[in-house]
Amino acid sequence: MAARTRYAPDRGLSVRMTATMFLLGLVFVGFVAAIIGIGAATHASDAVIVVFAVVLAGGFAIGSLFYSDKIALSTAGAKEVTAQEAPELHGIVDRVCALADMPKPRIAIARSPLPNAFATGRNADKAVLCVTTELMDRLTPAELEGVIAHEMSHVAHKDVQVMTIASFLAIVAALLIRFSFYGELFGGGRRSNNNNGGALPILLIIMGVSIAVYAISFLLIRMLSRYRELAADRSGALLTGQPSELKSALLKVSRGINRIPTRDLRSAEPLNAFFFAPAAHLTTSGGRKSLSQIFSTHPSLERRLAELDKVQQQLNQAR
Repeated sequence: MAARTRYAPDRGLSVRMTATMFLLGLVFVGFVAAIIGIGAATHASDAVIVVFAVVLAGGFAIGSLFYSDKIALSTAGAKEVTAQEAPELHGIVDRVCALADMPKPRIAIARSPLPNAFATGRNADKAVLCVTTELMDRLTPAELEGVIAHEMSHVAHKDVQVMTIASFLAIVAALLIRFSFYGELFGGGRRSNNNNGGALPILLIIMGVSIAVYAISFLLIRMLSRYRELAADRSGALLTGQPSELKSALLKVSRGINRIPTRDLRSAEPLNAFFFAPAAHLTTSGGRKSLSQIFSTHPSLERRLAELDKVQQQLNQAR
C-alpha cells in the first residue's frame, strides 16, 4: 500500500502487517456470521440497532480519514507556519521530501513542553506535519531530520488509511456494546422469541459477542500500530542514511517525556497513535513483554533502538 516514493520497503514487516490485517478480516467475517445467526432470532428493532451501528461506524471512519489533519492539529493546538516563519524547519522538510521524491506537506508547530511530532492526512497531497517547540529546541538539525523522515514514511505508506480500515471493526463493536447496554437498560430486558424464560436477552448476546470482538480487534490494531512504527523507523533511517541520528533523537525524546508530569501526558494521550513517541513515561522492560507493551501503540524503546542498530549494520555492509 506504499506510495511511489524512495522509501525502502520492509518485506518482513510487510508480511507481519499483512498477517495482522488478515486476522482482522477473519474476526470481521466471524463477527458478521455471528450477527447474522443472532439476527434470525432478533426483533426488528434489534436488527435496526446493528444496521445503525454499522452505518454510524462507517461515518466515523470516513470522517476521521478525511478530517484527520484538522482534528489532530486542533487537538494539539498547532498553527500552520510558512517558510518565512520557520525557515530551518521548512528546509529540513524540503530535504526529506526531495530524498523521498514526494510532495511537501503543510507544516505546523505546536507550543508544547512535550518533545514530539506527528504527520497525518489521507494521502501525500493532503498531509500535514506537526512538530512541537520542545522537539525543535531539544534536537539537532540532523536528529530532527531523522524524526521528520520517520513521520513522512507514515504518509508515504498511507498509514492513516490502513489504520482507519483496521479500526472500522472495533468501532462497530464498541457502538454495539454501548447500544446493547442502553437497549437492555431501557428496553425492559426483552427476551428472545422462543419465550423461554431462561433464555438470555438478544441484546445481551449481541453485547457479549461485541465485547469479545472489540477486545480481539483492539489487540490486533495495537500490534499493527507497533509494526508500522518499526517500519517507519527503518525506512526513515534508510532514507537519510543516518540511523544513529534517529537513535539519538529517540533517546532525547524519551528522556524529555520522562520528565513531564503525568497529568500533562494524559492531556496529550488522544494523539498517541499519531506521535513519534507515546505520551507516557517510558521504562525499560528487561527484555520481557509487559502488559503495558501489549496495549501500547508503539514498540518499546529497546526494540526500536535494536532495530535501528540492525539498519546501521546493513548500511555498513553496503559500503
